[in-house]
Amino acid sequence: MKTESIQQIKTALTTIDNREDKRIQQWQADERSGVQQALVQWDKRLKRHEKELALFEEMQSFEKNARAKGHRLIVGIDEVGRGPLAGPVVAAAVILPENFQLLGVNDSKKLSAKKRDELYDEIQNQAISIGIGMVDHNKIDEINIYQASKMAMGIALEDLCFIPDYLLIDAMTLDVKIPQENIIKGDARSISIAAASIVAKVIRDRLMEDYAKMYPGYGFENNAGYGTKEHLLGIQQQGICTIHRKTFAPIKDMC
Repeated sequence: MKTESIQQIKTALTTIDNREDKRIQQWQADERSGVQQALVQWDKRLKRHEKELALFEEMQSFEKNARAKGHRLIVGIDEVGRGPLAGPVVAAAVILPENFQLLGVNDSKKLSAKKRDELYDEIQNQAISIGIGMVDHNKIDEINIYQASKMAMGIALEDLCFIPDYLLIDAMTLDVKIPQENIIKGDARSISIAAASIVAKVIRDRLMEDYAKMYPGYGFENNAGYGTKEHLLGIQQQGICTIHRKTFAPIKDMC
């Protein structure tokens, strides 16, 4: 029997996600260091995959419980942008299909920008409906950030193509006559809320990148309006700009 090359084995390993595959035992007996290193890398990849599968199953528990009660159009709602010194608060409402399959969906804050962008595209492709709500800096200053976040969520809910019959919301209760569940740290516990957090985060970050071109010097393309050293230095050097929140410290002390 002709011995497989190390490259052939590496290529084959990329297609194997079953530890019981007979080839694994065969290659484990191969004394070539390149084969053993390839098996180590394969094992690490498979463990990551198994961890993602377990998390995906765990994060569907709220959706499964809602479906067990007879609900079908279940929407996850989340917002981003409570903490920044500039820009709007953005909310997303996402209805996912029951057969939704997308490993890696998690709290948007735990993901790299590249991963968020990849997941954002897939969520857009698979979602039944996505609604977006946005409340600008002026309204935030007028009604406070908590009420603005609540308003953005309400706008996102109204922006959906379908009226959902159950809401899963990240740490918030909305004044609507639809059954709802308020979930603390929901963006890390519910797949629907996590999807909403990714959509809202990507949309807001891209908007802040556009604002960076309009208002250079604050690093909005890097900090999304949060109070980083670069941002605070920009405020010190050139003052505040149009989209800064005037009720947020330290800006309120400059007005």
